[in-house]
Amino acid sequence: MDFKATDIAAFLNGEVVGDGNVKVTNVSKIEEGKPGTLAFLANMKYENFIYSTGASVVLVNNSFIPKEKINTTLIKVNDAYEAFASLLDLYMQAKASVKKGIEQPSFIDETASVGKDIFIGAFSYIGKNSKIGNNSKLFPQVHIGENVTIGDDCILYAGVKIYDDCIIGDGCILQAGAVIGSDGFGFAPQKDGTYKKIPQIGNVILEDNVEVGANSTVDCGTMGSTILRKGCKIDNLVQIAHNCEIGENTVIAALSGLAGTTKIGNNCRIGGQVGFAGHLTVGDNVMIGAQSGVSKSLKSNQILLGSPTLSIKDAIKSITVYKNLPQLRDEVIQLQKEIKTIKKANN
Repeated sequence: MDFKATDIAAFLNGEVVGDGNVKVTNVSKIEEGKPGTLAFLANMKYENFIYSTGASVVLVNNSFIPKEKINTTLIKVNDAYEAFASLLDLYMQAKASVKKGIEQPSFIDETASVGKDIFIGAFSYIGKNSKIGNNSKLFPQVHIGENVTIGDDCILYAGVKIYDDCIIGDGCILQAGAVIGSDGFGFAPQKDGTYKKIPQIGNVILEDNVEVGANSTVDCGTMGSTILRKGCKIDNLVQIAHNCEIGENTVIAALSGLAGTTKIGNNCRIGGQVGFAGHLTVGDNVMIGAQSGVSKSLKSNQILLGSPTLSIKDAIKSITVYKNLPQLRDEVIQLQKEIKTIKKANN
């Protein structure tokens, strides 16, 4: 698909600086720009590349003032990063709209129902009494269990597994290999040292516009539901245990894990490899740095780091002290020697 710079600017409510008739057919990084591609400059650390990039069009912020001559066409917008994301979203929508129909072999139970303009890839399975909404896309090898509801405009990439009774809202995206509704980790220790499995009879509810990353797992509730609220975004390789609840517009980065019945508030940002103990409550607008360990409930509006978590201010102080421990040890040893010398001299 060809797009002229003027068409892109009109879509983004931007201003063209340069040749408005230049066309692009793809996107590129600004440092790897080639003719016929569109790039963007949002982080000024990369400013030097704009003077040498081969990209035909570059999105920049309205505030950008070049320090040297620029040979490419610029489109000035309020927020170059957000504008670039909007273009990529438009491209993905156009690409996805091509996918329609039901490929064979696939299995759809006679009691299941599917909406209009759907796509079901080969080797997919849809169980009894399940419902697939309009304009949803199920790529090859997707498994949908019984009594599952999937809303409109959802995308389930290859190998996604949805267990029985789960509910997926509108506009959700499940990346390849995501598992929704698997058993929670519930086992009762027995007197002989073995473990008896506790049946997990709940489900998972994903509200509208939730995204779950590749190979992430959301366990069903032991009883009741595990819930991901509207706009929640989960990265790859994240474990969400039984009966957890993730608030609206909260984002959780890769390799994080939540133990059972943990509740995280709205608009939180969780870094990679963060671990949560079970039965905790985290307030709204909480930011937690990568590799932190959360062992107790947290109030709203905090920035935390470390294991166990500390306020960002205290965590940085602690890291600084820890980093200087070898020097501090040497100083203490030297002081001990000097004290011994003084004591001997006084005796």
